[in-house]
Amino acid sequence: MALDVVLPCLDEAGALAVVLSGLPPGARAIVVDNGSRDGSSAVARSLGATVVHEPRPGYGAACHRGLLEADAELVAFCDADASLDLRDVTGLVELVTSGVADLALGRRVPTAAAWPWHAALANRALAVPVSIAARHRLHDLGPLRVARRADLLALGVRDRRSGYPLETVLRAARSGWRVRELPVAYRPRVGRSKVTGTVRGTARAVVDMTRVLVADGLGR
Repeated sequence: MALDVVLPCLDEAGALAVVLSGLPPGARAIVVDNGSRDGSSAVARSLGATVVHEPRPGYGAACHRGLLEADAELVAFCDADASLDLRDVTGLVELVTSGVADLALGRRVPTAAAWPWHAALANRALAVPVSIAARHRLHDLGPLRVARRADLLALGVRDRRSGYPLETVLRAARSGWRVRELPVAYRPRVGRSKVTGTVRGTARAVVDMTRVLVADGLGR
């Protein structure tokens, strides 16, 4: 089945070779440059990826731009910092194509000191309301995730910041989707995170996600 992998990217030139080396055979990588100044676009092109630019800042803006660019039946999203292995996408694809899940999430399992304490704590806290909404025990918001493109577009996700993955899961659950997880290795990223690498960045992400929880009653 055709698969496009969307990789939101902000100054990840040093990680892209590692990330793209794990791209499953036959899949297309769509690197969405969200304002990089380190030559990420040129590196991605040299490695065979499709590159598009999203001038509007924000993780969600980059994800949504990639979703619009995609044309495969299945779309995967993955961070471009080498903390996740794209080889693990195949297991998530199987969950969707076999009918086990409508939205498959990679549950991050740290292999080393990959997850800052403040980011892990925030993720754990947010997993509680998400699990209630999904009526299924979830442990992670799933930066590595797979679903059908047409279904994702129909969800009408509006957030364009750090709340994008959370709103995706909540809207999917409210729409009756089967949301399932699969453990995936979570490695130390290449370079410093723009979100979870600092307490301030994590706090900003939590604010974004809290806003999503209360907007339009999604968190009820």
